[in-house]
Order: sequence, then structure tokens, then C-alpha cells
Amino acid sequence: MNNPSDFWNNRYRNNATVYGNTPNTFFKQYIDKHQAGTILLPCEGEGRNAIYAAESGWHVTAFDFSEIAVAKALQRAGKSGLTIQYTQNSLENYIPTQSYDLIASIYVHMEADLRKAFHKKLMESLNPGGSIILEAFNKNQINYQSGGPGDAKRMYSIEELASDFSSLSISLLQETITDLTEGDFHNGKAAVIRMIASR
Repeated sequence: MNNPSDFWNNRYRNNATVYGNTPNTFFKQYIDKHQAGTILLPCEGEGRNAIYAAESGWHVTAFDFSEIAVAKALQRAGKSGLTIQYTQNSLENYIPTQSYDLIASIYVHMEADLRKAFHKKLMESLNPGGSIILEAFNKNQINYQSGGPGDAKRMYSIEELASDFSSLSISLLQETITDLTEGDFHNGKAAVIRMIASR
């Protein structure tokens, strides 16, 4: 498929949930410890993290390639009486038009040129004193079967993220092995990378 949205639409259409309904653990731990504000969630899928943030009092903005994922997230939020600003958009077409207290990039994978450009846009979208948190697969995930893009060029290293976010103050940047239980597509032992960086 030439259009990434076709791939993701099919995945979200053909599965009740792709990454489950509960928030990512690293994301939840951060949200639980910090005062609510404004948050941006790129490539947010079916809204598991956005809905948790909204339940915790955050003003949520999110986008995703897939209109199917957006519709499922908005339907679930509506059933819970929550309001999230969620639109269909791509990483390439994202344009910083407002700034946020927190940006959470949770399993957003892309190749090097797009990664560098997109991470620059994220920094442009960050309020003074704001933070970016990130969890994704590191390059060792190629040795595991628990999820991910299947291409090490679209997974991350400490060196790459340190370079991308060098203008921020990085308080956490580590690779670790963890056990994922995030729906059918993130399940099992995994090699992940986590970052917290602040302006």
C-alpha cells in the first residue's frame, strides 16, 4: 500500500482494538505524577492514551493517519462523556500552530529524514517549561516478535534521540527490556527506548 492510512485503516477496521484500551504504562506513570495542562498526542490510534489524559483533566489534542482510528477514539470518548480534539493528519503534514505543556510520542516510528523533521516540529510545539515524553522500540527490537515496524531503520537509538532533542534538557534517556501487554500487536518481551526532555 502506497498510502500509510490504507494500512492503518485496515488494521483498525479489522480488529476490535489494536493496542488495547488501557494507556501505555510509561505514559500513565508520567500523567499520574504531573499537573494537568495541554497535551498533544501524535499517531494516537484508538485513543487509549488520549482518553486516559482527558479523564485526568488534560486538554487533549491528537491526530492520526487513520480516519477509522479517529472515529473509534471519538466514539469511545463520547460514550465516556469526554471531549478530545482529534483529527486525521499525517506526520508529514503536521504543522505546529499552537503549543502544549506536554507532548507524548508513544510508539511513533519513522525513517531518519522524517524523524528528524518531525521531532523538530514537536520541539516547536512545546511551551516554555513543557516536556516531551517518548516511548518507542529501540533497534534491538528487530530480535523480538512483540510488535514494531520490522525495520531497524524505523526504530530508535539513544544517540539518535539525543541528537534530535539536543536543544532540550533530557532528564531520562534509556533503553530497556520490558514485557508489553498492549493488545494483540504489542504483546511480549520487547526492546524499548524511553525519553523525558523539557524546555
